[in-house]
Amino acid sequence: MEATGTDEVEKIKSKFMSAWHNMKYSWVLKTKTYFSRNSPVFLLGKCYHFKTEGEYRALHSLQFSSAGDGSNFDKINTEISGNVEEFRKDFISRIWLTYREEFPQIKGSALTTDCGWGCTLRTGQMLLAQGLMLHFLGRAWVWPDALDMDSSEAESWTSNTVRKLTASLEASLTADRDPKVLPQRGPARRSWDVTEMRNEVYHRKIISWFGDSPLAAFGLHQLIEYGKKSGKIAGDWYGPAVVAHILRKAVEEARDPELQGVTVYVAQDCTVYSSDVIDRQCSFMDSGKAGTKAVIILVPVRLGGERTNTDYLEFVKGILSLEYCVGIIGGKPKQSYYFAGFQDDSLIYMDPHYCQSFVDVSIKDFPLESFHCPSPKKMSFKKMDPSCTIGFYCRTVQDFEKASEEITKMLNSSSKEKYPLFTFVKGHSRDYDFASSPLHEENELFSEDEKKRLKRFSTEEFVLL
Repeated sequence: MEATGTDEVEKIKSKFMSAWHNMKYSWVLKTKTYFSRNSPVFLLGKCYHFKTEGEYRALHSLQFSSAGDGSNFDKINTEISGNVEEFRKDFISRIWLTYREEFPQIKGSALTTDCGWGCTLRTGQMLLAQGLMLHFLGRAWVWPDALDMDSSEAESWTSNTVRKLTASLEASLTADRDPKVLPQRGPARRSWDVTEMRNEVYHRKIISWFGDSPLAAFGLHQLIEYGKKSGKIAGDWYGPAVVAHILRKAVEEARDPELQGVTVYVAQDCTVYSSDVIDRQCSFMDSGKAGTKAVIILVPVRLGGERTNTDYLEFVKGILSLEYCVGIIGGKPKQSYYFAGFQDDSLIYMDPHYCQSFVDVSIKDFPLESFHCPSPKKMSFKKMDPSCTIGFYCRTVQDFEKASEEITKMLNSSSKEKYPLFTFVKGHSRDYDFASSPLHEENELFSEDEKKRLKRFSTEEFVLL
């Protein structure tokens, strides 16, 4: 009886905390983001200029200032393309994953929301989603309906705070926690050609893999299950390094045949062992057929001690200017963001700290609008927390070899100290007396060496609220 009473108290406590977080993260100030007309904007390897007469007036979700010192990236071999509308369309097309409420209860807990603790898992999901978009859709793909999203017509977040708080408290008291589905919004379905239809199928499929249900391959429920094997439970905070390993395990365990051509490699001690990466790319599919896999490389790093070292700014800019970069899991102290671009010395990011209602992605033609961010945010590089995970996507072994050469040159040129931020090394990790992680671990998420490294990372990571 005593144990039952304790469980009930914990459930009630969890419900009230969920109600508070749901209210707190519904109160999002719609602050304006200012972009300079004089400096290029980089978004995951694409460069945009806003100087063309009349072009910048079309972007009503962004504001511009005449300030700006320009950019040092004239030498980067990146196609300079587009205008404000193209940038906006490109940004909105990225998959945005945020806090959700009223989703199916997480196993082993009373939680039906990740408000207040799941932001690093969400930014990790966004990074992986970008890798999958590169794999299935390519970097040139944009969502045809992106510009139909008008941030000025979005739900007024502040005006709904009281309503959401009241509804959450009532649900807590009555134990009415049935999942809610967002109503269908947006434009009517237009006619699409064969290519657009094929792309939209993958667009929806990728989002469905991140659905907030126990069956979704990369959904919060599955990621938490993998995190349990590293000592994490629902409600804990997760650092960028831990999330990198959880994503690796989730991709390894994914059973969807469409995902058999993708693998994830996590760098060990800031070192990418080339032969280990290539072994993953050349490993057999579950079907037993040989084939080269695409690889998403995740590199957990620290950009300084207690604070980010500004000497790393040019390197971070260089990374985000590469088209095979899939972003950075990072943030500022107490908050995790998904960094996807920059202008001058400010990083462009998507913010997961917005509580939205559960969407059942198993329903045909589920609404897509809440998975796409209507406007970007910017943050000074100086405010960035030093703990982060950098991600790259390479479709083939040749792509990996080319990327490793290019990034190595960038690392060497940006390093003012004796050692670069991370390195690419020939051979296997076992050649250097490190225990390499097996491709398929049956009993544990992490090897003993990985647990030691993660323990060290965990003591250095910032607490995410």
